[in-house]
Amino acid sequence: MKETNFKKTLQNYDVEKSYKTEEVVEFIVAQPKRNFKESVDVSVRLGIDPKKSDQNIRGSITLPNSLGKKVVVAAFVEGDKIEEAKKSGADFIGSDDLIEKYSKDPVDFDVAVTTPSLMKTVSKLAKILGPKGLMPNPKSGTVTENIEKAVADVKHGQARFKADKDGTIHATVASAEMDKKQLTENFNSFMDELKRLKPASSKGIYIKDVYLSTTMGPGYKIDASQF
Repeated sequence: MKETNFKKTLQNYDVEKSYKTEEVVEFIVAQPKRNFKESVDVSVRLGIDPKKSDQNIRGSITLPNSLGKKVVVAAFVEGDKIEEAKKSGADFIGSDDLIEKYSKDPVDFDVAVTTPSLMKTVSKLAKILGPKGLMPNPKSGTVTENIEKAVADVKHGQARFKADKDGTIHATVASAEMDKKQLTENFNSFMDELKRLKPASSKGIYIKDVYLSTTMGPGYKIDASQF
């Protein structure tokens, strides 16, 4: 579809206006489809001070509806956890052998999971995985004894997020191919999780600005007072 036609679909959209969630969902669903699968991304500016350890929000949530994206998972495990990882569909499974592999070869996975007992071993890759945001972390559910669930959740589609230095959260919460109900369920689940994680030491307005957009679409401002 030509760009002029794309603009026509946005003729009722006012960049200065804040909309209700259902209005923004309507905008997104009405957008022309691109020739590739667009994601639906959320940006939330929070009233926090990320420099304070108790306000440096980070986490993950398994969304109600799958993002439909292929997620490559590396499971750093030993013993009976190997079978758990295989059962849940992990793409790469091992411990010392994987450490050796990724200390030399390019990283070819999207998410790493491990058990608490193996974190010391995996930390040998901290300089490689850390800058890429791939180090397993208990807050994101990727350091756990329940490897089967961790891998299954990641494969299904998780929104993983971390506040940046300005206190803003960015995450993918849906696919542009979803219907209104699915998109709304995923978005609301994500916002509920953010509200749950509000630090006790955070004062004033917690959720300041909320924007929802597709990969190539405009950012729709959502009325934050809803939250």
